[in-house]
Amino acid sequence: MAFIDGTVVNVALPALQSTFHATVGDMQWVVESYGLFLSALILVGGTIGDTLGRRRIFLLGTGLFTAASIGCGFSTSISQLIIARSIQGIGAAAMVPSSLAIISAAFDEKSRGQAIGTWSGFTAITTAMGPVLGGWLIEHASWRWAFFLNVPLAVAVFAISLAHVPESRSTGARKVDWLGALLAIVSLAGLVFGFVQSASLGWGHPLVIGSLVIGAGCLILFLWVERRVSSPMMPLSLFESSNFSGANLLTLLLYSALGIFFFLFPLNLIQIHKYSATATGAASLPFILIMFVLSRWAGGLVARYGPRTPLIIGPLTAALGFALFAVPSVGGTYWTTFFPAFVVLGLGMTISVAPLTTVVMSSVEQDRAGTASGINNTVARVAGVLAIAVLGAVMVQAFGREMQTSLLHLGVPAELLNYLRSRVAQLGGLQVPSTLDPGTAQAVQAEIVHAFIFGFRVVMMICAALSVASAAVAFRMISLEAPKAVQSSAR
Repeated sequence: MAFIDGTVVNVALPALQSTFHATVGDMQWVVESYGLFLSALILVGGTIGDTLGRRRIFLLGTGLFTAASIGCGFSTSISQLIIARSIQGIGAAAMVPSSLAIISAAFDEKSRGQAIGTWSGFTAITTAMGPVLGGWLIEHASWRWAFFLNVPLAVAVFAISLAHVPESRSTGARKVDWLGALLAIVSLAGLVFGFVQSASLGWGHPLVIGSLVIGAGCLILFLWVERRVSSPMMPLSLFESSNFSGANLLTLLLYSALGIFFFLFPLNLIQIHKYSATATGAASLPFILIMFVLSRWAGGLVARYGPRTPLIIGPLTAALGFALFAVPSVGGTYWTTFFPAFVVLGLGMTISVAPLTTVVMSSVEQDRAGTASGINNTVARVAGVLAIAVLGAVMVQAFGREMQTSLLHLGVPAELLNYLRSRVAQLGGLQVPSTLDPGTAQAVQAEIVHAFIFGFRVVMMICAALSVASAAVAFRMISLEAPKAVQSSAR
């Protein structure tokens, strides 16, 4: 439920934009509000589960998540949907770490790794399945059913959990770091709000400057607090390990690229290439299948070659995949345009993910492996949240400038140029006025398509650069030899 809803909404964005006449900033908040609260509270959710009971918090999170899903489905305005998505994020922050903690408590040390690996595999698959499922529901029913789907799933979760999942608690449960959680939320919210609103208000607007200053200030204060509280939600001492720091920096860069890609790509297919919602969701199937089929093979790369080599080759392969997405213009079949890029990107991410998880889990002591995993999960989610905010603003700026330059060459009237410039945040959903003559309307619409493709190419090349940077991080910070635990398990 939690991982599907992290991506299912991406394919629904064009339908949401049409239903609510929303801007790309509104669409960013539909995605960001969920990711923001999940990112900021996931470590706190794990601590509360350890203290009050993992099954209890898991089911409370499931209930809150389901209630919020119903609220999403019945939303009549974009603001209602954003509020409901925020509550979904809070529920998911209780569900996700509690589910992993339940697995850790239910299996012994010998079989725990396989159980967690199964959990990780299904989270990756369901994250990627979100667009496929969402596309089918949007085309054959309504975008609202992408949220209502959680109700029968929740009923099954409650029935199975109450019947088969024992309650468990940590004997040495830590205090909840509420101050750290509050600072994390305000910091992320300030930074995200500033970057998202910069597209419509401009970088010099007091609201943009103020929110960015507050966000950056709270981030600095968060780091200061985490060094001094007795039970920090993010123990900074873990980052003294070069492997752990490198793995998380690599995660931040690589998942930033992946986050903005899965935000913009559905808009590209539906609004520019005129794919159906189902076809848009199905377009990512090669990516899913490659990760599913080759994940076991990728898991053995660390024992065979050490962690550094796959964490260099994987991101470099992913960089090539992002670069391939920058090539297609309008026209051409899926098999000659996007399919090769998805194959290369899927291969690159498959080579990267399993070794990355192995490095994170093996770079700290065993009793801190859960905390290390939680931090890395948080970093991956924060990466997506910030990338959609920052690179979403880059996309709007690139789109707006290219469209303005093209329209000036066309010699369109100043009133029409001002009208389109004021609505630049709608990106590919921007509609020309119905009063235009057919010839002018067609020419302007063609320039809107051209400007979107230009902006998309800019962002894809930035994604490729982020992937190359993550490979450089692996080269500089990740050790060449496999961890001893991995070597012994390979023998």
